Amino acid sequence: MRQEEFEQRYQPEWKAFQDSIEIAEKFSRRRGDNQKVLDGFAEHYRQVCYCLALARERQYSPYLIQKLETLVFRGHQIFYQKRLGIFKRIYQFIVFGLPNAVREQATFVWIATALFYLPGLIVFAIVLVFPELVYAVVDPDMVSNIESMYDPTADRLGRERQSDTDFMMFGHYIRNNIGIAFQSFAGGIIGTLGTQFFLIYNGVFFGAIDAHIINIGYQETFYGFVAGHSSYELTGIVLSGAAGLQLGWAVIAPGQFSRKQALINAGKRGMVLMYGAIFLLLIAAFVEAFWSSISSVPPTTKYWVGGAGWLIVILYFTLLGRGRRV
Repeated sequence: MRQEEFEQRYQPEWKAFQDSIEIAEKFSRRRGDNQKVLDGFAEHYRQVCYCLALARERQYSPYLIQKLETLVFRGHQIFYQKRLGIFKRIYQFIVFGLPNAVREQATFVWIATALFYLPGLIVFAIVLVFPELVYAVVDPDMVSNIESMYDPTADRLGRERQSDTDFMMFGHYIRNNIGIAFQSFAGGIIGTLGTQFFLIYNGVFFGAIDAHIINIGYQETFYGFVAGHSSYELTGIVLSGAAGLQLGWAVIAPGQFSRKQALINAGKRGMVLMYGAIFLLLIAAFVEAFWSSISSVPPTTKYWVGGAGWLIVILYFTLLGRGRRV
């Protein structure tokens, strides 16, 4: 079906749905009438979602897709904010919204993955062969601090000396990890350059530290510590980078939209990835503070837990939420 025929066929329904949205938005100020307004709303909402899926599949014009996306977004706000509680909405996002968004934006996710991991692997190999080059990448004081954090004789692993409790470290890890994520996201506004810098920089930093740890023989304590939370932390950083790349690409190639509108559209899509990144980084911080630092747990056990974490992340983003959109 040509786009013109498609629009002619469904335009009356889209117009009726838009009118319903506007009425519902007015009634939202009068709580007693909300249910009356929403009667039949779900069926119209599903039909517009179906039209959006068809438009994307048939690669109709960006203008039409954006128009339908706006309708779906506004309808989603009306329907779910009124019928679903906060915990239900969080459930919908985690089970359906986030994995679908990652698959839809897979191009940016894979580019971010390459920018993060490839430089890190290259630097890892170089520092492994030339150990002294770690100081060209990481400040000597930081190298010394990291060595003390993963010393096999330490009572607790991966903790800074001035922090006394696991709860304090939980807060420290949240601030540090989410800070990196927001840097990667916001850096995209300058034509993806900031995002590229933070992804490459962090990848290089991790690669150099990994190689140095092996060179000094602390790999058992180090990998035992990072195994449990690495899947959530590294994936969270990659997702924030993908969101930033998408933001920057809207500045470089806005397509048929103005740069302002393209930036708004990319920001809306990117924020879904950012919410996902924050979700994963919170999990990583919790595991890092309350599980990874326990030195009494055998490294083999931590490796198994870490492997299970990577399997969960991979299956989550590849399988969960298929066939349903929110």
